[in-house]
Amino acid sequence: MALQITCITKHPTHEDRHRRIQAVGGSGFRHSEDEAIRNVERDPQYYYVSEQGKSVWVIVKQHDGRKYLKTQNDHFLPDNLLHLPECQ
Repeated sequence: MALQITCITKHPTHEDRHRRIQAVGGSGFRHSEDEAIRNVERDPQYYYVSEQGKSVWVIVKQHDGRKYLKTQNDHFLPDNLLHLPECQ
């Protein structure tokens, strides 16, 4: 069963778009970025994000040797994940 990410925790200084996310969360869970990356690498359909009735999978990409999370290209927003509210 896939988990819907509904919020993220950004690094305090999040200017680099490849190092912005510190954790992801949703109903009943909060996972560090490293844990979320491991989950997606183990199961590509582990997390998804929904925006205006459209859902997309969260994927792992790599930039300068560092892995990070983003959503699949859905031609909707540049990255639906980064547009989610901060977790409380």
